[in-house]
Amino acid sequence: MRLLIIGNGITGVTAALTVRRLRPEAQITLVSEESEHHYSRTALMYVYMGHMRYQNIKPYEDWFWRENRLTLVHATATHLDAARQHVTLHDGQQLGYDKLLLATGSVSRAADWPGQHLRGVQGLYGLPDLARMEQSTRGIEHGVVVGGGLIGVELAEMLHSRGIGATVLVRDAHYWGSVLPPAEARLVDQQFEENHVAVRYQTELAEILGDAAGQVRAVRTTAGDEIACQWVGLATGVTPNLTLANTSAVETDRGILVDELLQTSVPLVYAAGDCAQHRQPAHGEVPIEQLWYTGRMQGETVAHTICGTPTPYRRGVWFNSAKFFNLEYQTYGRVPARPEAGIDTFYWEHASGRQGLRINFRSAPGFAVTGFNALGLRLRQAVCETWITAQTPIQEVMSHLGAANFDPEFYRQHEADMVAQFNRQFPQHATVLRHRKGLFFR
Repeated sequence: MRLLIIGNGITGVTAALTVRRLRPEAQITLVSEESEHHYSRTALMYVYMGHMRYQNIKPYEDWFWRENRLTLVHATATHLDAARQHVTLHDGQQLGYDKLLLATGSVSRAADWPGQHLRGVQGLYGLPDLARMEQSTRGIEHGVVVGGGLIGVELAEMLHSRGIGATVLVRDAHYWGSVLPPAEARLVDQQFEENHVAVRYQTELAEILGDAAGQVRAVRTTAGDEIACQWVGLATGVTPNLTLANTSAVETDRGILVDELLQTSVPLVYAAGDCAQHRQPAHGEVPIEQLWYTGRMQGETVAHTICGTPTPYRRGVWFNSAKFFNLEYQTYGRVPARPEAGIDTFYWEHASGRQGLRINFRSAPGFAVTGFNALGLRLRQAVCETWITAQTPIQEVMSHLGAANFDPEFYRQHEADMVAQFNRQFPQHATVLRHRKGLFFR
């Protein structure tokens, strides 16, 4: 079997390694226009901040690919001929395949603002963006970040690490308003304040202003304010990369349309990761999943189907994690930004404003937990997922809360305070914290 993979991100590489394990004789080729070797995209910020070098964010040594008989092609795929089963590269070379996986990832989204073509305006998605940022922010005094998601806070922290002033424009009333409840957003806002990053909420970008040389000199907001700056980071999200798919008969919408087997509309052509759009997502799930861990799961799942064992993609319990300056964040299950009918929510926050825990559970008898938000705390993924999958009652979760504690040894533990507050807030579910040496408290 000749397997051709377009893209060497986490999805493409996971698929390649899984196929190599399942079909040792397969001929596997990965094509990438961005970089010859796979690297950790989530670690780009640490290269800019000087915590790592490029070679440190490559999960595998350069010899690994040849050792595992994985052919790497550093090129741009320009055309897909599904009828003849080959992909044309930018230099005219044609690569044939028996099966093809499109793992083309995402590209930064822009809203077509006036002035976004100016030098010093960019997003942050891959290595070329990092190189541009290195060049464009050298010696500048101030940058403006547009957007209040995960990339927005990363860009602000990157600028801060080099002593560059930063202003963040957020259209919502609080940080990441589509995802975080207000209480959790306040903890993030405290991180901005402590690191002297200015945030303007309910403020949108109207125009980017340039000087006579075509360089950014300021932005104008929808409120009419002008903010002087020499660099603008667009953190307004990403969109599936459809460039190659659109050269063929593969059906697309916002992403490349796939069924539960991650099969596209064209036989022998699959799509997975950021670029894929599920035709019929499961209840409560989104059609396009642009996360590292879902990309890895899709890569592994589609590999089994490619190797002859049709395997439907099942995401399982939602999970994500991030870090906002010094504040770690984890979420499991469903914790929407606004209250939901039929769901009760318990929220605990330490007086310092540096730790917070939210647990959602059903109001109806059974009182099953449905989701967790943890900020400044570390929870065990396996424990939280088990509780959610098993529809564990909130009383049992609270009484065994220490089982989920994954903070380092000697960190202060707050389970007793959490349970005491829970009992005050929900006396009808009052419980007692269970202590079991060696399991719940180390």
